[in-house]
Amino acid sequence: MSLLKDKILSVATDLFQTRGINSTGVDTIVAVAGTTKMTLYKYFNSKEDLILEVLNKGHQDFQSWLNDKLTSSSKKPSEKLQKLFDFIEEWVTAPEFRGIAFIKASAEFPNEENAIHKLSSDQSREFKLYIHDLAAQAGIKDAEGLSLQLSMLFEGAVQAEQMKRGSGAIKYAKKAAKILIDGALK
Repeated sequence: MSLLKDKILSVATDLFQTRGINSTGVDTIVAVAGTTKMTLYKYFNSKEDLILEVLNKGHQDFQSWLNDKLTSSSKKPSEKLQKLFDFIEEWVTAPEFRGIAFIKASAEFPNEENAIHKLSSDQSREFKLYIHDLAAQAGIKDAEGLSLQLSMLFEGAVQAEQMKRGSGAIKYAKKAAKILIDGALK
């Protein structure tokens, strides 16, 4: 990827997270990135394509970060599952935390037929499947149920922390996750 494309993605990510996607025009993105519309459209066919790439990159970066943390923390699936919310809490309490892009995007593009909404929904489902795989590897009988419960805790707590930093939602979600995981491991 070129440095200029990276810069446009980085600027768009920051602006979308801080100002909102619909509130951020292409003119603002190119002005902050120090480039031109022609250059932006050289790398992205449309603003929608840019949004989709921002969402994909953010999701991939988070998933890679979380997977690396869990893999380096333990080899046993049950321990990885139990540490899941420790790392989510680390992510949520980091100064650069700005929320979950796919939740914000789905709120700004509520039409379920919209490509941005579809991608957001897919990313939510992918995260639930990630938890499901951890649960299944840990021998959880109802991996589907646990993954749904934990993904709801994750999305709800992150949304609450995004709305009010330090709300305590992530700490309570972590406690609830521990109860659910411990119960499922029995």
